[in-house]
Amino acid sequence: MAKEEHITSIGGQAVMEGVMMRGPHKTVVAVRKPDGEIETKIDDTGTKSRKGILKLPVIRGCVSFVDSLVIGMKALMWSAEFMDIEGGEEESESKFDKWLEDKLGDKIKDVVIYFAVFISIIFSVGLFMLLPSALSGLVESIPQIKPFTSTQAFTSVFEGVLRMAIFLGYMALISRMKDIKRVFEYHGAEHKTIACYEAGEELTPENVRRFTRFHPRCGTSFLLFVMIISIIVFAFLPRFDGYIKILSILLRMGTRLLCLPIVAGLSFEVIKLAGRSKNICVRWLSKPGLWLQKLTTREPDTSQIEVAIASMIPCIPENKEEDKW
Repeated sequence: MAKEEHITSIGGQAVMEGVMMRGPHKTVVAVRKPDGEIETKIDDTGTKSRKGILKLPVIRGCVSFVDSLVIGMKALMWSAEFMDIEGGEEESESKFDKWLEDKLGDKIKDVVIYFAVFISIIFSVGLFMLLPSALSGLVESIPQIKPFTSTQAFTSVFEGVLRMAIFLGYMALISRMKDIKRVFEYHGAEHKTIACYEAGEELTPENVRRFTRFHPRCGTSFLLFVMIISIIVFAFLPRFDGYIKILSILLRMGTRLLCLPIVAGLSFEVIKLAGRSKNICVRWLSKPGLWLQKLTTREPDTSQIEVAIASMIPCIPENKEEDKW
């Protein structure tokens, strides 16, 4: 008799030589240390901790996006601590490091994490949102093509195409880096482990290996939905044609920033629908995200699958109803 499929809300990300999984009650990071041992870190920071207005549609998507960045950065920094072991002798502490430690004490890690999240958001928004908007504004200012660029439809679609091209180019470039390839292998192990659990199979390396590394609720798919939905949302925004060009571009970029939480919230709702629906239209909507995962995931080896399983098992609640998607 076929096992009943269980679509889970448990998800995670790859970290340095490991995997982070987040369930309804627990967040678990498992890392393969240089000596071969698997080290795990378990925190009571599950997704069920969100209450009230934070659970409302669209709003929950914005909260989840920021929350995932913070939790993910913490997991990444914790995993990186084990990689320092391979470096041999510790580097001498600089005067600036000592000053920070004296001033911030035990809070220094939190400050570094939130600063890193802030910088990553600034970089991502600048590269994938503001740069395409600025480039689009410059192209529209070329007199020879003004008859073709004077509509809001052109602005929205052209920006979207630029945004997608920059994103795909960025992913293609980093996927060629040796260290990133390792991370992408752990990303594949994460997906395969979740797929095995959802199929109702026992979490063993042999079982996990049989499943696909492509998953419809991946963060890569979420980012792709952000790109697509931004085209639709930004189509309703004004072009600010009556202003001088530099002010027009700045105002356009500002409206994009203001609408970004809405775009993120709507993208989250779309990926939730894509993750639980078997409708043929929804499945086709998920296809581009699955294709993109050919860049962001790689086939893992047995040792990497073991790490993903170690991070998954503590996240599974006793009551299976609690982690339903």
